[in-house]
Amino acid sequence: MEATGESLESQEARKELKRIVEEIAREDERPMSSNFSLKKILGGEFLQAKIIKQYKWLIVIIVGFMIVYVSNRYSCDQKRIQISKLNKELEEAKFRAMTTTSELTKISRESNVLQMLQNCKDSVLHIPNQPPYIINVPEQ
Repeated sequence: MEATGESLESQEARKELKRIVEEIAREDERPMSSNFSLKKILGGEFLQAKIIKQYKWLIVIIVGFMIVYVSNRYSCDQKRIQISKLNKELEEAKFRAMTTTSELTKISRESNVLQMLQNCKDSVLHIPNQPPYIINVPEQ
């Protein structure tokens, strides 16, 4: 019995050793663990999962597209801000142009011109007493 007992124990030890060696050999092919902890995520153990290894290029492509998307959105936001500033500048320029035009119209009215001529005594210009007349030039 003792001889078979030793052989049973040695057989069990061999089976246990074989199981441990197989487990170590397949460590990198373990399925994803259902219980993720912060330690496992920060340690990078979840990257050893079979599904992650299988789809690593897809994940790289998705991350690349996300980077392009975020940079494109940032660029569009910057351009939108610039357009807003330029629109405000345009409104201010239109307001200044309208103000200048109204002042010019006010100054160049006939009544204002006449009043300025009367106030300026050294001017040789005066208000005409006769209406304008037409000079007919014969064609040759």
